[in-house]
Amino acid sequence: MKKRGWKRSFVVSLCILVMPFIVLGCENEKNSTSNEANVSSEGDTGTNSDIARINVDRFANILDLSANPTEEAHGVYETNKFNHFSDLGAWHGYYQPAKDNKKLLGGFAGPLIVSEEYPVNLSDSINRIQITNKETNEQYDLSKSKDIDLSSYPGRLEQKYELGDLTLDITLIFVSNRTALIRTNMVNTDEESLELDISWRGSVFNSVIDGNNTLDIGTSLQKDGNAIQVNFSNVREQWNYFATDEVKYYISHDKKINTEINGLDYISSLEDSVSLDPGETFETYTTESYTFTEDEFSQEQEKSSDYMGEPESHFKDNKQRWQGYLDKTFTGEKVRDFPQYQNAVVKSIETLMTNWQSPAGAIKHDGIVPSMSYKWFMGMWSWDSWKADVALAEFNPDLAKNNVRALFDYQIKSDDNVRPQDEGVIIDAIFYNQNSSRGGEGGNWNERNSKPPLSAWAVWNIYEETNDKEFLEEMYPKLMDYHNWWYTNRDHDNNGVAEYGSMVSEANWKTDEDGKVIKDKKGQPELNDEAIIEAAAWESGMDNATRFDKEGIGEDDVGVKVFENKRDGEVVGYSINQESVDLNSYLYAEKGFLKLMAAELDRNEDEKTLSKDASKLKMYIQENMYDKESGYFYDLQINDDGPETKLLVNRGKGTEGWLPLWANLATDEQAETVKDNIMDKDKFNTYMPFPTASKDNEKFSPSDYWRGPVWLDQALFGIEALQNYGFDIEAIEETKKLFYHAEGLMGNAPIHENYNPLNGKGISTKNFSWSAATYYLLYKNNILSNNPTTQDAFK
Repeated sequence: MKKRGWKRSFVVSLCILVMPFIVLGCENEKNSTSNEANVSSEGDTGTNSDIARINVDRFANILDLSANPTEEAHGVYETNKFNHFSDLGAWHGYYQPAKDNKKLLGGFAGPLIVSEEYPVNLSDSINRIQITNKETNEQYDLSKSKDIDLSSYPGRLEQKYELGDLTLDITLIFVSNRTALIRTNMVNTDEESLELDISWRGSVFNSVIDGNNTLDIGTSLQKDGNAIQVNFSNVREQWNYFATDEVKYYISHDKKINTEINGLDYISSLEDSVSLDPGETFETYTTESYTFTEDEFSQEQEKSSDYMGEPESHFKDNKQRWQGYLDKTFTGEKVRDFPQYQNAVVKSIETLMTNWQSPAGAIKHDGIVPSMSYKWFMGMWSWDSWKADVALAEFNPDLAKNNVRALFDYQIKSDDNVRPQDEGVIIDAIFYNQNSSRGGEGGNWNERNSKPPLSAWAVWNIYEETNDKEFLEEMYPKLMDYHNWWYTNRDHDNNGVAEYGSMVSEANWKTDEDGKVIKDKKGQPELNDEAIIEAAAWESGMDNATRFDKEGIGEDDVGVKVFENKRDGEVVGYSINQESVDLNSYLYAEKGFLKLMAAELDRNEDEKTLSKDASKLKMYIQENMYDKESGYFYDLQINDDGPETKLLVNRGKGTEGWLPLWANLATDEQAETVKDNIMDKDKFNTYMPFPTASKDNEKFSPSDYWRGPVWLDQALFGIEALQNYGFDIEAIEETKKLFYHAEGLMGNAPIHENYNPLNGKGISTKNFSWSAATYYLLYKNNILSNNPTTQDAFK
């Protein structure tokens, strides 16, 4: 556990007595019997000797994975129509078949594969079993099973069928970042012997449907001994699908099979029939691998004998690994007091693990993508990663470390051949394919802007969990370089207060109708202010937030303008004309985390400098970014040629206003009034609390991305802001609302990217990583304890 935690003790019991909503919440929790079942004391002891281990097998079907996959994977909002399961950083995953689709029974639906940057379905069911009674020549109809159990558990999928004289169990786990292992088990439950013929059928799609477009992807099937190989063609459709002729999907059996292929369909039959005496068991294993290159394919082939030779050891390892995640999560005496949250927390872990991606293409380290369910999210964004890492630090710290490294692999250095002027920066997003400026073809890779500086927050929280000083030493100089970049390239007037903006980029030039760059009389590209403002909003992470509307609000608001930032007479980047309170709160917090690291690493001069700079920044924010009348913090509009500023109260309140409390830099008096705004039902204390624009903001829109919906990262910062200043009862109250008012969270629905603040309906995409990370952290650091993840170096 973290070193912090100086409050609380009586808060949980007090909250039950004091707040009307909390009383209601607690009553609801007591009545949540299905969840309470998960906390019985069976099993081995866990990490705390006084707390019984919460067994991984108790969490069945906490996310609905049933599916009827088709060539059209995506539906509304270009989000997968179904939820899927993946693990260990694999680039493919599986569904459970919908029970009403007889054709899909006997195998796991899908797979879903990631074609470098785009998730698509390769099949409706690529490898499903068929069993025939050799004596009667009748095929078992799985749909007529006495009981069909299609269940998902943490780390595995299971199917169970009761077929009168035979039971069939099929279990799938991942054994590497490219391969799934499937165990098929049959037991003769009759009093007579059985003679069975066993085969597997499957087919692959040869097209991808995306809206009104149908793309031929050129798949084909090939026999290879005891395996079936899916081959791919070289298709480079930038906005829909990428593959090369090295890509393979490979289904291998541990026993001899004979395969017949008919176009895109195949049937593989065991060479020998299976004889089962009463009570006897037959077991067989299959692996399914999805690889991008010949080297990857060869490596998985070399591992195949291990997967097949000692399969049960892999099932044991899988269960121990997932049990370990839960053991690290459900620690402390208070676990038994709050069983009602456990399903949502395990769902959070499952969501993060499904969104785990291993090195491939340009991605050099394991990391977490925002969501494998969304067409455009199959890369790693910097601030998405930092948020996931703070949660991962608790139960999978090695993945957290590598996720940090994945983004820092592309930290810009002074000898960079594209943008050396941006030395130290962490770019916005990385994907399988680099962008064209670096000799790649991926349009999703983005070096146009950075993201809010939360990497030191992630690294320090990882260090607190691991005490890995080597990791701290590895990251500290890189973090310092990134921190300093904000002041060399995003501080227009060099006053130690930064602005959001954009890198120098071709995307910032004006173009004509033919896409050609428009040049001025001197032959220089003309600047497109709107493009830079867009990049600055992206850099904030709040893409369309009301405070970045170009036109501004009111006569004395000049709107959003663009400034050139120069060094030695050369443009090194652009800033917009507002010092954003969230950005500078993040930078203040980062100084705190860096100071803590410097102390651990004996960097005394850095400690002094960071403390001095933090003191100045704290004073500036307190005195210039806070409005006494409304009791809230706002961005500050600045000028290009003078000291005159304007506090942007006129643009309304947003989530940025509680970041000074999260950073621990507000005065107690300021914190009190911000708390009052947060708890006001006409502002931020909506049905689902913490909307990104206050309900009284004239541009509030409850379903419009960053203009009103609840984003869970900002909600986490709001909760921790309350915790930092001792508003623990309010923090508990709002946390309960975040859990109970989010549509389907406490049931089997997915965790969404954001939520409607007025009704809790999940919007945008689903299975979203930082939302999952938020719920995990709220449980660990607010429900079970009072340990916010915030900096306390300057407390």
